[in-house]
Amino acid sequence: MKRLAVVAIGGNAVNRPGEKPTAENMFKNIRTTASYLADMIDMGYDLVITHGNGPQVGNLLLQQDIAKGTIPPFPMDVLGSMTQGYLGYMIVQELKNILNERKINRDVAAVVTQIVVDKNDPGFQNPSKPVGPFYTEEEAKKIMEEKGWMFKEDSGRGWRRVVPSPIPLDAIEKNTIKDLVENDVIVVAGGGGGIPVIIEESGEIKGVEAVIDKDRASALLAKILNADEFIILTAVEKVYLNFNKPDQKALDTITIEEAEKYIAEGHFAKGSMLPKIESCVSFVKDAKKPALITDMEKLKEALEGKTGTKIIP
Repeated sequence: MKRLAVVAIGGNAVNRPGEKPTAENMFKNIRTTASYLADMIDMGYDLVITHGNGPQVGNLLLQQDIAKGTIPPFPMDVLGSMTQGYLGYMIVQELKNILNERKINRDVAAVVTQIVVDKNDPGFQNPSKPVGPFYTEEEAKKIMEEKGWMFKEDSGRGWRRVVPSPIPLDAIEKNTIKDLVENDVIVVAGGGGGIPVIIEESGEIKGVEAVIDKDRASALLAKILNADEFIILTAVEKVYLNFNKPDQKALDTITIEEAEKYIAEGHFAKGSMLPKIESCVSFVKDAKKPALITDMEKLKEALEGKTGTKIIP
């Protein structure tokens, strides 16, 4: 019996830090990622693959900023759909090529996914998600006056635009994704946290200027699809307490209660591990099934129970 896993891969699995963000490099990195995902399919898993898009949206914002005198910039929801489209294409192509090499006959498809948020979500009153290039304070203040955008100083590196990050509530394309999974198709969906949309009282769907956290949206999809397992692939083999300190301690298997205790004690950084842990806890609580956080290169060993951090009910 196949197990359905929702697997979330980070945007940095596409563009490595310090590497030129060329299409050639992206295809190369995605091919490496796809080989690990193909291992899961070899092990008998059905997959729904989600992915980050932070670096890619940042690059599009930079391109638009440079060309703004010639072509009007697009809003955030449209940029999100653009990254979903081209990253979906790359992942589908590379995974299909590897499956063909391994003589595994499976269809792979990407679904551009709209994720519903509440237009009254408090996140809209407190934009917090940094996006796009860095600016000087003077440049940031000028853009704030011209466009009404919000900027915040980012860890001494300069000023960046911040946008709302509302909580994901539902997926418009959920039935299509379910149908594909039931027909043995490997699906790429919910890229970059999905395209944030609201539903007006009239029933009209409308995109909004926001960025949804990729891990939260992935956990939502895992619940909607009744997945057997939720997996987040990141840059570390395990989750740690006191990370990068002399007394750091690796976590192997932890319960929801232990995870919530560590969250309350402030062990996990807001911009990196915290949303991953919170997303796993949300899935495990509602689905009563396990979640796993590990490094992509250790995925097979983690699935065999030899490494990784597993969160259980």
